[in-house]
Amino acid sequence: MSINPALIASGGDSLREAFGKTLSSLADEFPRLVVLDADIAGGTGVHHLRKSHPERVVQFGIAEQNMMAAAGGMAAVGLLPIVTTFAVFCLRGLEQARLSLAYARRNAKIVASHPGLDVGPDGGSAQALEDIAAFRAIPGMTVISPADATETALATRAILEFEGPVYMRTGRSPAPRIFGDEHKFEIGKGQVLRDGRDVTIIACGVEVSRALTAWETLKAEGIRARVVNMPTIKPIDAGLIRKCAKETGAIVTAEDHNIHGGLGSAVAEVLAASVPCPVEFVGVRDTFGASGEPEELAEHFGISAPFIVDAARRALKRKKK
Repeated sequence: MSINPALIASGGDSLREAFGKTLSSLADEFPRLVVLDADIAGGTGVHHLRKSHPERVVQFGIAEQNMMAAAGGMAAVGLLPIVTTFAVFCLRGLEQARLSLAYARRNAKIVASHPGLDVGPDGGSAQALEDIAAFRAIPGMTVISPADATETALATRAILEFEGPVYMRTGRSPAPRIFGDEHKFEIGKGQVLRDGRDVTIIACGVEVSRALTAWETLKAEGIRARVVNMPTIKPIDAGLIRKCAKETGAIVTAEDHNIHGGLGSAVAEVLAASVPCPVEFVGVRDTFGASGEPEELAEHFGISAPFIVDAARRALKRKKK
């Protein structure tokens, strides 16, 4: 059974809703699928599965560490568990994710909603700006951050078919639809969304839409930017990164995450070992978040489209020097 993104991802859907709708649509195809909930199904999209297949949802209450460990046990006996909660609460269960899932090489998935500044009014204590860094550092853990609801639907199927532990971000807020029904998603692969030879902007998650907005501004200035969607942060598409560095000579990374340890760091690691070039990092600059609407916070913390434009100008200037 294939996914029809048009049915899963209506215009402006949040990533968490697309995830929940996809789970519900795929439950019969994956009979071993079971979802672990930490008393937060309404906030993760799991309420769709709870309504269609209530027997597939196991309620753990507010006990994320127990939930992570139990997922390892479920996977050990042949089930396909998906741990769901907010990204910041996944950090609470990091040790169990490391030992019970990754170290034990269990086929379990972690899907985290409310990552980064996208959490908005809930404030800095609820905004996970270090989750990609934390899970990327765990050996054997695959890390994914889709860009819109369509890609989230496709990525959900992909992680169910993939063998091994996965950490995937979704999102709280309505997201602009970037991709059409023909979009393809493959773990470990990025895609060029706009071509150009002056500078490359590599983005993930909500920053992909902002990168496309930045592309429009740069185009009006006569700067030919290349925009790359990089939904898999680990394993990252090193071949595409090297190709872009060779062809454009300057890179900008953009993420709703701390500049330390996330997408920018993963890209820089590839370039340092192969094609060194000017790199500018757009992300939260090693600080906690604050309460506000997501777009206001993006402006305040320097990750909105105008900051991507400025970073592209700086990278281009460094390249010319």
